[in-house]
Amino acid sequence: MGTPLDDEALDTIFRKARSYNAWQDRPVSDETLHQLYDLLKWGPTSANCSPARFLFLKSPQAKERLRPHLMSGNVEKAMSAPVVAIIGYDTRFYEHLPELFPHQPEAMNWFTGDPRVTFETAFRNSTLQGAYLMIAARALGLDCGPMSGFDQEGVDRTFFPDGRIRSNFLCCLGYGSKEKLFERLPRLPFTQACRIL
Repeated sequence: MGTPLDDEALDTIFRKARSYNAWQDRPVSDETLHQLYDLLKWGPTSANCSPARFLFLKSPQAKERLRPHLMSGNVEKAMSAPVVAIIGYDTRFYEHLPELFPHQPEAMNWFTGDPRVTFETAFRNSTLQGAYLMIAARALGLDCGPMSGFDQEGVDRTFFPDGRIRSNFLCCLGYGSKEKLFERLPRLPFTQACRIL
């Protein structure tokens, strides 16, 4: 049985965490990105399929390649972020199942016959892994700026030209600045969003 996190940890990960639009001029080290992945990789995925692939854009040159594919409202946020993560998914993730799910040798066959099931599994689980990335980032003291305002086909052509990996969403990573920080938006209460049967 797990031990509940204290209020300070819950505030860091959820209650006081914000989506940032501006960033401090403070780099994110490669070591921190390794730590980030080494945390998020433990989040559960169906059949341990782990389809997400993460491309961390740190250099100005890499971010400039992203610029033409961003919606105008996201350009400044992404270009000024220390890191922009492209969260993608491997369309042939099932090829790794003999390693990741070794107790079911036939698991790869679950995904090779139905393109719809393959896509849904890859997209759903890479989205989960992108959420794990944000939780892990906040746990490591980073701030996040997730966004979906981009030209997916353009990003895929630019960064994944062989077509095997497809982009899902983007997430800026760094140390947030309170500049351009909006008021905290409301959330639905339990009574509107949930039912217990």
